[in-house]
Amino acid sequence: MASPASLPSSAESPTACPSNYDVFLSFSGLDTRKGITSELYERLHKQRGIITFMDDRDLEPGDPISRTLLKAIEASRFAIVVLSPNYASSTWCLEELAKICECMKDQNRILPLFYKVEPSDVRHRKGSFGEAFDKHKSCGRHTSEQLEQWSLALNKVASFTGWHTKNYKTDRELVEEIVDSVCNRIRPFEIDLTLATGDFEVFEATNEAMGEVMKVLQDDDVGAVVVYGMGGVGKTTLVKYVGADARQSGIFHYAIMAVVSQSPDIEKIQGTLADMLGVKLEGETEFGRAVRLKREIMRREKILIMLDDVWQRIELSNIGIPSYEELQKFGSKVLFTTRKLNVCHAMSCQEKIITLNVLSEKDSWTLFLRNAGTIESTAFEEVARRVAKECKGLPIALIAVARALKGEEDLKEWEKASQQLEKSQYANPNHEEDDKNAFKCIRLSYDFLKNKDHKSCFLLCCMFPEDHEIKIEDLFRYAMGKRLFPEAETMEVARGRLVTVVKYLKGSSLLLDSKKKGCVKMHDVIRDTALQIAESEDGHQFFVKAGCGLKGWPPHGLQEYCIAISLMNNKICKLPEDELVFPNLHILLLNGNAELSEIPEKLIQNLKELRVLDLSNTSISVLPESFSVLTNLQVLNLDDCDKLIDISIVGKLKKLEILSMRDCPGGKLSREIGHLTNLRILDVNRSCPPTVGGMVTIPSRVISKLHKLEELYMVYCGFKDRRTWTWRTWFTWCVFGIFPKRPTNIIRFDKLAGLSNLKILQVGLSDESFIPKNVEAAPDWDYFCISIIGRCTNTMYASAAYEQGDHNSRSLILNGATISTLPDWFINAVIKKTKKLKYDRCGGMSDIVMEYDHGRLHKLKHLIVSGYFLDSYVYLTELMNTTTRVETGPMFESLEELYLLDLIHLEELCVGELPPGSLSNLKILHMNSCCILKSVSKFVQRLPNLEKLHLHWMKELKYVFGWEGCEPEQSKLREMHLLSLRALCNGHAPCAMFLKHM
Repeated sequence: MASPASLPSSAESPTACPSNYDVFLSFSGLDTRKGITSELYERLHKQRGIITFMDDRDLEPGDPISRTLLKAIEASRFAIVVLSPNYASSTWCLEELAKICECMKDQNRILPLFYKVEPSDVRHRKGSFGEAFDKHKSCGRHTSEQLEQWSLALNKVASFTGWHTKNYKTDRELVEEIVDSVCNRIRPFEIDLTLATGDFEVFEATNEAMGEVMKVLQDDDVGAVVVYGMGGVGKTTLVKYVGADARQSGIFHYAIMAVVSQSPDIEKIQGTLADMLGVKLEGETEFGRAVRLKREIMRREKILIMLDDVWQRIELSNIGIPSYEELQKFGSKVLFTTRKLNVCHAMSCQEKIITLNVLSEKDSWTLFLRNAGTIESTAFEEVARRVAKECKGLPIALIAVARALKGEEDLKEWEKASQQLEKSQYANPNHEEDDKNAFKCIRLSYDFLKNKDHKSCFLLCCMFPEDHEIKIEDLFRYAMGKRLFPEAETMEVARGRLVTVVKYLKGSSLLLDSKKKGCVKMHDVIRDTALQIAESEDGHQFFVKAGCGLKGWPPHGLQEYCIAISLMNNKICKLPEDELVFPNLHILLLNGNAELSEIPEKLIQNLKELRVLDLSNTSISVLPESFSVLTNLQVLNLDDCDKLIDISIVGKLKKLEILSMRDCPGGKLSREIGHLTNLRILDVNRSCPPTVGGMVTIPSRVISKLHKLEELYMVYCGFKDRRTWTWRTWFTWCVFGIFPKRPTNIIRFDKLAGLSNLKILQVGLSDESFIPKNVEAAPDWDYFCISIIGRCTNTMYASAAYEQGDHNSRSLILNGATISTLPDWFINAVIKKTKKLKYDRCGGMSDIVMEYDHGRLHKLKHLIVSGYFLDSYVYLTELMNTTTRVETGPMFESLEELYLLDLIHLEELCVGELPPGSLSNLKILHMNSCCILKSVSKFVQRLPNLEKLHLHWMKELKYVFGWEGCEPEQSKLREMHLLSLRALCNGHAPCAMFLKHM
């Protein structure tokens, strides 16, 4: 039950309603208001930010449908129609449905949920729907036209593909599916937009261009628009802002966007547009994908398709975008951005070109000051104005230069910057004159970077394709191969240095935030400048043709003195047979060439100085014998080489420090790996549970030889006999705990404990018995993510816990094990340090108090206790029981988040009194499907700093707060999510409880 104050009322005036909604919920209050409809509203509107209309009152029979409701339908992009047994009994629901069908003729906007009814009953008016129509006919209050209109609406909605309760085990699972589906249709662009336009500032030039674009977008006679302007002027940010505004104001129902770039990747463009429409295009040819995408676009109305950074004519039909004329029939348009005027003509948009000009001198100075900070003295201001003027009104240049000089108190440095900008020479004669302004300003920002490591990291970023999501971990491994951060004693320290450098580069506007966790991006104009620097200056000499669609080795442009070659993400399927003569080559990136199946023997014979080799995401099956000459190789990446069968030659790479083989085929790592005595990072993680084909296993004698190993990632690894396992047997193991053939660890855990330099460990064990009772020397792991998966019942959580890039985790997952079964050395080395702990179906645990005392969980911040709704085993009846506790101190004093999930036998949260200070820092309490728990009131009262309370599907819970004889001090509770509850309070709740409730 959501708070009524949070729901728009049908009694409100039309002006009180928001002008636009993402989703309108049509439902029978009698059937679903306090159940699935409330949860849908909660999950969509409150948790996922999908603007959802749900009326908050039930009309009496005969009440007319309000004008507010009709306007809300008109202003909604989608409608979820919850067709329940009593839906047709309500003339209000039928009027809503008729209006929905009238306003949303595009069938993809009407989303039916057949809730405990059959689609055939809805379509043919049988069962409860037939009974309802018989009553409507016999009452005499409705015209034959009304009855016919309602009948046609039901026919229409029943013919659409939707969700059916019989296909889901629980309402919870059904709601998850609906929410994910709706968010896939609505949210992708908005998520990207939030990142892109967070600092969007409207100046005179942008405001003028924005007004012109919005005007043209509302012209029904126009099918395509172009925003033209020099690189770095702000075209991308402008059109994203315009797209969101047009979508939110109702001009368009969809706003989708893809980057084209200088080397268009048709498959990527298709995939991006399809994702934003909630469509999957997997497993088809480029032509088949285009046909499918066009069909999906033509099935929808009012789509704004934005193609960013177009450099040349592109055939829209190859992507799957209909012609301008076809789009106009459905109220859709295409919006391009380009820095090339000839593109406007090539794309037949010469009549609707909107030019985004540079900023005026006044606006330039304003933007410069906002990024450089206060300029106090007159002398400084005079020089600063000269510097700003040299940026020629280009926003990207103004921001980069201002941030490079921010905090600089030496006037001579400002004078130096001004002179450098005035004298700067542009090295590339092939680019237009306008590019010179951006180059000289970004070059200045580069020159003002702190040190060599900052500059080198910046240049490494240009080795990735244009508009690429650059993984910070990839950047780190390349940097280590290039021998940056030589003063860092450990990999962990070096990674921290790189993160600091990346943060500084973002603060200098040389890198951008990414919508993907653990990634950054580089603006195409800044990348162009970085390439100019990297390709031309002494000591760099990069050759970069990444993501350019190359089908073979580049025929020209490579120079003997190259130190770095990046050909990643192309379509190269064959490499030259002759040897490469690059005596100073340090980095060779061939990753992402999916059809590349062979490394010729002669190719690498003369690459003796090579330090970084990336062959990930290729089809290579065997590494050639000539690999043995790569005696200086420090980083080798073989991730996702799913055809690789033999890596024994790797054992000869004696200087190798980083070996990554994520998601490579199953099998035992060759014993030659034990020769890599300088190895510091070994990554053989799997991203999913075992399937047919087995897993990577590491012999104990091999791992014990890797004395310098600092980081080991081997999730879902280390088991034998996997070839007999299928998804069916895995499911049997997960759900029923039945082992068709008991898995055992090859690697011995005491061997891991004996690695004195190991600082980061991610590992999954099949049973707690594989943890030895004693070890010779207790390990000192700084970070770890350990899962004991003896009865793994939630593989999705287990894999999520090992998310790539999460190197600073101190997490423990106990599936079928308890702390009391673990040895003392493990408690001291792991559990005492643990900050995130999950129990999953842990039999033998009476309550968590004994676990806390035995494990000394004083640092624990995040606790999940989970059962399983299909399991008959009784895991927990009491969460805490202090009546028999020996210790007297506080419990869980550092805990900030507590999640109790699917504890279907839980009867009490706390038996006995909590010692003072217990749970004193708990901020979030989330309970879901604790089916027989009847009271939470006293427990909640004991949480002085609780800020968020989530109670979902608590069937026996009658109320949340009971205040008999208790007047609490002002509460810190800020947010409540309460679903399927009978009442909020038992009696009157003190005003203090909700004084600041939002």
